[in-house]
Amino acid sequence: MTATATDVVSADEIRDRFSRAMSAMYQAEVPQYETLLTLVDEVNRETLARDAALAERLEAFDELNRLGVERHGAIRVGSAEELSMLRRLFAVMGMYPVGYYDLAEAGVPVHSTAFRPVDDAALARNPFRLFTSLLRLELIESEALRERAAAILAERDIFTREARELIALAEDQGGLTDEQADRFVTAALETFRWHRDATVDLDTYEALNAEHRLIADVVCFRGPHINHLTPRTLDIDEVQRRMPAAGMNPKAVIEGPPRRDCPILLRQTSFKALEEPIRFAGDRQGTHTARFGEIEQRGVALTAEGRALYDRLLAASKEGTAGLAHEAHQQALAEAFADFPDDEAELRRRGLAFFEYRLTDAGRASGPVDASDPEALIARGLVVARPITYEDFLPVSAAGIFQSNLGDGGGEAYAGHANRAAFEADLGAAVTDELSLYAERERASLAAVREALAG
Repeated sequence: MTATATDVVSADEIRDRFSRAMSAMYQAEVPQYETLLTLVDEVNRETLARDAALAERLEAFDELNRLGVERHGAIRVGSAEELSMLRRLFAVMGMYPVGYYDLAEAGVPVHSTAFRPVDDAALARNPFRLFTSLLRLELIESEALRERAAAILAERDIFTREARELIALAEDQGGLTDEQADRFVTAALETFRWHRDATVDLDTYEALNAEHRLIADVVCFRGPHINHLTPRTLDIDEVQRRMPAAGMNPKAVIEGPPRRDCPILLRQTSFKALEEPIRFAGDRQGTHTARFGEIEQRGVALTAEGRALYDRLLAASKEGTAGLAHEAHQQALAEAFADFPDDEAELRRRGLAFFEYRLTDAGRASGPVDASDPEALIARGLVVARPITYEDFLPVSAAGIFQSNLGDGGGEAYAGHANRAAFEADLGAAVTDELSLYAERERASLAAVREALAG
């Protein structure tokens, strides 16, 4: 029976069910991740208890209810067909490709996008996103190894028959019913499940692993097992400090910008990947290292000008921060970023970050006023400007997380190989530019304020 529009549940609801099911599965597969969630929750509660202003701000921005929801995960796939089908799977959950990331620049042979919700209501319902990387077989130097990897990938199907059928059904009828949505979540989850049995023999695994550990991770298993999920913390430095006492081995330094009064973009850290027993074809035993637990702290989205300043300061900091232990690294990074304004008003006036404009009670009660200058409206108490949270990723940060957990620095081996057009061809769609989403949100909010104040 074909569903009617009133029968289907929202894509946001399906995404919420899926993200919670994914979390439960990953906690069962990686018990240390459950410990990480407990630690993050503890730090968040303590942070809110001692910072009433932050708690009030999060409440006003409708952020408190989402603190316990993992903000993102990451997977890696091996072929255009897999990537294209994932695009259709994620669309059922209201997740669309945003941003192009060339990790080959940092010696990681993949390029990536983030499947995520794109409008305000969907982000408010559940902001879950999956950073999805496509292996670039053309970057494997050995022709024989490249052909072997392609043949292995061609033999697998990472989707269950039911998942494929329900994706097609959702496309045909414009969504899924409640019962179909539950079946979809169960079927889709199988794509991301961990399998201790490799699909190749140990010799093949070792040959691919020698080329790059990520290549072995993508090619040698039944599917793109979720390699991490990421809760949101309000104090990433404190979580990093407490991880060893909780039995976790954190990566050496936090990726991204330094600690600031006005957080910008994204900061990430993780506990290092686990070494897990694997049974290879032919019943030989070995180990594989891929899965870990990540934490993130998000700040305001930066404009193109803000990103250019961020990139320039980050590049300039490299020599002064290389090889430093965490505390020294953060101090040196903070000094390198001294020229980046750490005040919301200055970030806004200089056009370095994106803001959403809203009327205050006084603004709603006022008569018609000249609304041409947003700063004047803010000064008069008629309008407030809320920082727009960065919902995307940092290429350098993503590569750093990959490298620290794969044990492979990569160097400049794959530099100069960005190819967005090829990625979009394999995806079967264009990726949305993330800056355009933030700019449109800012523009629309300012237009709404001006229209309201015009009377």
